[in-house]
Amino acid sequence: MEAGVEGGETPGRDRWRVAALQARLAMRAKRRRGATVRGAHSPRFNQWLDQSRADVALLTTDLPTGPYPYAGVPWFSTPFGRDGIITAWQMLWLDPSLARGVLTYLAARQADETSTFQDSAPGKIMHETRQGEMSALKEVPFGLYYGGVDTTCLFVALAGAYARRTGDLAFIRKIWPNLLAAAGWMTDHGDSNGDGLIDYARAEDTGLSNQGWKDSEDSIFHADGAYPKGPIALLEVQGYAYSAWRALADLSALLGEGSPAAWSDRAERLRALVEDRFWMEDRGFYAIAVDGEGAPCRVLGSNAGHLLFSGLPSAERAGRVTERLLSGRFRTGWGLRTLASRQPRFNPMSYHNGSVWPHDTALGVAGMAHYGERDAVALMLGELYASAAHFEMRLPELFCGFNRQTGEPPIPYPRGLHAPGLGRRVGVSDAAGQPGPVHRRPGEDHPHRPALPAGRPGPSDRGRAGRGRNAAGPDLPARWKPGRGLAAPPGRTGPATGCGRLSGEPPA
Repeated sequence: MEAGVEGGETPGRDRWRVAALQARLAMRAKRRRGATVRGAHSPRFNQWLDQSRADVALLTTDLPTGPYPYAGVPWFSTPFGRDGIITAWQMLWLDPSLARGVLTYLAARQADETSTFQDSAPGKIMHETRQGEMSALKEVPFGLYYGGVDTTCLFVALAGAYARRTGDLAFIRKIWPNLLAAAGWMTDHGDSNGDGLIDYARAEDTGLSNQGWKDSEDSIFHADGAYPKGPIALLEVQGYAYSAWRALADLSALLGEGSPAAWSDRAERLRALVEDRFWMEDRGFYAIAVDGEGAPCRVLGSNAGHLLFSGLPSAERAGRVTERLLSGRFRTGWGLRTLASRQPRFNPMSYHNGSVWPHDTALGVAGMAHYGERDAVALMLGELYASAAHFEMRLPELFCGFNRQTGEPPIPYPRGLHAPGLGRRVGVSDAAGQPGPVHRRPGEDHPHRPALPAGRPGPSDRGRAGRGRNAAGPDLPARWKPGRGLAAPPGRTGPATGCGRLSGEPPA
């Protein structure tokens, strides 16, 4: 039996075999996109990497706009803006084509009108899209919904990271009007009260009450547990906005469009504002949000790790935040909690108030790596690897934030996604010494103080190195010889025998 929207030949054994073969070949092609990381003499570690890559392939759908990683199965097998962007960013060093597909899809669905039902405004990037009956009948707004305060900033920031990674300015020029429209939303609609911070407040009761990645109704609150009045400015969103303004400055200079200095000035003004409004000197940490009355939500949350990822904090404050995140109040032995213990509303079995989200931990440790931390990043990668080993090498969307106990596995969250898009490549690039998606000289990619967990041999890469939108840089310096690429450890001289081998041709 076959089911589909178009008629065809009569179902039969031979027809089924051909279709199954085509499906297998298509999945194999998805899994082989870009580059692949391998750990030398480490089959279990490689199993984790292979499973993660297989899950990315499983979740990625080839749309007319290019590949797009869906948010997760079983409940979110559809495009989500934030999830697609972060997944593409985590995969950027290996497979930039994913970022290009995500940017193209989201640019095509950028809002051009204001709708309180859809939480849309001109220039805003979508949060999610669904094709169910209730969405089609507009009983719920999620047919094409824009109620995510962070997605627009992340869209611009990913475009900057993609350009730095690939040098593909032809594509950036194509979506430049979309990036300018997104910047217009950040200036005109994203800052609803004119205080310089990107904020949110849902327009109708049918929308999401909280519109950051922690979108549970009880995930944003004051130190006494009270819910804040809107509009609410989330800490991590200001970091995304800072990255967006920095990206626009870089892209403006590369394209010869507009004033790079003006974009840079916006970024620096936002940096100063965040340091002034969110920093809690007595706690050595940042508040998770500022409410509509200008009062900070003095709560210790993992949101600060995302701020490190953006590079906004000063080095001194980043060090203090890192120290706090690595303390026992956040660190469980399996990853970082979303909310520190002993905070109001803390519950290790909750969705956002004390659980461990692998992607959240990954962005936090990537932020630590940005400021030069290596040993702690390798330690956290080791803890996530240990977690994965208890989940059949497939990290779930989240799991409970109980402390690690000898002989006991991490506790699953009852309704977590089994194959989420977020976090499929958690932390590997940062621990391996990749300082982020930075465009380098053709044919070269140099790690910065690489470190991996204890007992894990250093990785090698298989894939293309160098320029181009599908290029993927290795974590070892690469040099080209006729017909082949060779990766060699830093400082090594003489024959390249035994070095990691890179397939493909040398870059033009």
